[in-house]
Amino acid sequence: MDYLDTALKLIIGLAALLVVIRLLGKKEMGQFTPLDFIYALLLGSIIEESLYDKKTTILLMLFQMGIWAAAIYFVEVVIQRNEKMRNLIKGRPSIIIKNGEIHSEQMKKNHLEFEQIRQLLRQQGIFTLREVRDLYLEPGGTISVKKWSEFETLSANALGIDLDDEAPSIVLVDKGKIKEDMLQFIGKTKKWLLKNLSEEGYTNVEDIFYCEWTETDGFFIKTYKMVR
Repeated sequence: MDYLDTALKLIIGLAALLVVIRLLGKKEMGQFTPLDFIYALLLGSIIEESLYDKKTTILLMLFQMGIWAAAIYFVEVVIQRNEKMRNLIKGRPSIIIKNGEIHSEQMKKNHLEFEQIRQLLRQQGIFTLREVRDLYLEPGGTISVKKWSEFETLSANALGIDLDDEAPSIVLVDKGKIKEDMLQFIGKTKKWLLKNLSEEGYTNVEDIFYCEWTETDGFFIKTYKMVR
């Protein structure tokens, strides 16, 4: 009897999970918000408790899941119809870069480091911040990017042009600190970096919020005065 009871609870749990997914609508995993994961986690807790607690009958399990599904549906309806509630519960996009200006306060608020931003950009085929005009961090943790118009061009293949591959960008200064491991990686020294920064008009490394370098395009620098 215990085996049958467990099997029925698992089948009901699977059906309930499908219902929750249906209630959340057609979303890709990258579009799921923290609230959506809370839905799934709490549903998992209900199923787990029902499986291991023999006092929890199938009828009680169905009742718990019914209440939970109704609560999800109610919250989703409220969110769809009320913008203030949607922003409060699911959050709103954060502006990380606007018109090329880095918003350091938003980075701090969202616990973002430059390497995390660069990783997200690489996933979209962008390998340098110099191409980015606007960058928004979406509530689900993905990013939306608007490039500068000069980088929004037709591909070389479409134009029938042969181009050499661009060198990768390397972060050399992050929040006033020299990344000596990156200097070693590209075969340069701290003396070389300081000399070139001085030639660019930057005599104090601690004033630099972000600095990247490529062999083809040189330095891309943002000082603390250039960020919010």
